[in-house]
Amino acid sequence: MSNVRHLLGISGGKDSAALAIYLNKLYPNLEMQYYTCDTGRELQETYKLIDQLQIELNKDILQLDSIDLSNQNLESAFDYFLAQYGGLLPAQNMRWCTKKMKLDPFENWIGDVPTISYVGIRGDEDREGYISTKPNIQSIFPFRKNIWSEDVIKRVLDAKNEAQILEYYPKYLEGVKLEKAVKTFKKKLNFAFSKKQKVEALLNIDIKAFNKVVFDYLKTTELPVGQLDEFPLVENDEILVRNDIFQLIEESAVDLPGYYKPLDYEVDGEKGKYFRSRSGCFFCFYQQKIEWVWLLENHPKLFEKAKSYEKEGYSWIEGETLDDLAKPERVEAIKREHLKRKKRAYEKLYKSTDWQDAVLGEDNKRSTTSNASWLDELSDAEGDGCASCFI
Repeated sequence: MSNVRHLLGISGGKDSAALAIYLNKLYPNLEMQYYTCDTGRELQETYKLIDQLQIELNKDILQLDSIDLSNQNLESAFDYFLAQYGGLLPAQNMRWCTKKMKLDPFENWIGDVPTISYVGIRGDEDREGYISTKPNIQSIFPFRKNIWSEDVIKRVLDAKNEAQILEYYPKYLEGVKLEKAVKTFKKKLNFAFSKKQKVEALLNIDIKAFNKVVFDYLKTTELPVGQLDEFPLVENDEILVRNDIFQLIEESAVDLPGYYKPLDYEVDGEKGKYFRSRSGCFFCFYQQKIEWVWLLENHPKLFEKAKSYEKEGYSWIEGETLDDLAKPERVEAIKREHLKRKKRAYEKLYKSTDWQDAVLGEDNKRSTTSNASWLDELSDAEGDGCASCFI
């Protein structure tokens, strides 16, 4: 029996929850362990999702703590590390929060044990996500067309491994498909034919064959997947996108976190909707300004707590304090700009002046999804942030 561990981190977001449900349903014999890293500053909906998910999976979700607070006169792990950093708030170019409260606890827990980390980045997202620098941790992306991480692909496409890889292909393909795969694999990378394009071309020939070839190669390496006798995901050619994620959750006993639900607001007599686009800490610096307004108006105590962390020279938003953002005229300006941006987007997309119905999700003629605006805005926001927190 292999000593490789199969781990899936639950962030509190929709994608990691859906991935847990998906893998548990398709591969019940996979000895998956679930964990979450609690900063102590998550929204309450995060904890509710974790509780429901434990019931759905019939498995415990282990909480990994970044610091033992039993001997600390502090409310949360975040407060501890904030003090260690001298009050320096985390920011996009200084994401100590992710490292100290998410990645370090995960990697310390694993130690040197060979580990496969399953990550919920979808097939309609163009990003890589978390890849550990530790050689005993390998990331797999089951929702994507290409389930392999960038470090694995780099090895597979290395010219020195070409002959070895080409020996595997005849085991899984024949005829025209085999000829095409060999020709594609031999084609040299250049400015007109990138690594990404080459992988896409090989996957388009046959996803399962490509996966099996990669698995055969990995068996000759020290990487965790290569230490397995079999890896059932090589047989899976499904590609899951956002709508599939919502469907997986809707068909389960797990509720979509309440912060995703669009809520009404009004400015200058016009109506719009706002919501929170991500899991993670309630004061996350990746939030859009309209999300800060959402927090102010729907969780005023949490907004005040976030505001209390700001000191002279340190604010969550570059060039603006939460005290300034909370002023009534500023709140109205943010809502006004949000509506204006949505209006421009929908007039451009639909070439229509009937933009408000679209913003409110009431124009069902243009989309099979009644909340088309919400989904579009969610998509825009998902491009930013740490995968460790938001998936």
